[in-house]
Amino acid sequence: VQLVESGGGSVQAGGSLTLSCKYFSETYFTYHLAWFRQAPGKEREGVVGFYDRTSPIYAESVKGRISASRVSAGTTLILQMNNLKPEESGMYYCAAAWSVDDWARPNEYSYWGQGTQVTVS
Repeated sequence: VQLVESGGGSVQAGGSLTLSCKYFSETYFTYHLAWFRQAPGKEREGVVGFYDRTSPIYAESVKGRISASRVSAGTTLILQMNNLKPEESGMYYCAAAWSVDDWARPNEYSYWGQGTQVTVS
């Protein structure tokens, strides 16, 4: 499985960014997908995940400001982030798994993208 993220960049506080993650796989399995972020010196934390591959579950800190959706037959995960805060700067990673018990736990994911940098100033 290969995950390719795009859409990171720099934005001022209160601004918006849209991230995209597409996975490539030789199987037709619909993987569980999630977005994580990691600030320098901090642990990786979950932003949004999909338990049933259709309904997103958001971290409390981003509810109301971030929306996620799966498109292209579920192979692409779009993350729309609004009203961004400086403390949300960091590397944003897309992750995939066959199944998860806790979507926000990084060690449940077997596949990771290379990450895309988000800087909020």
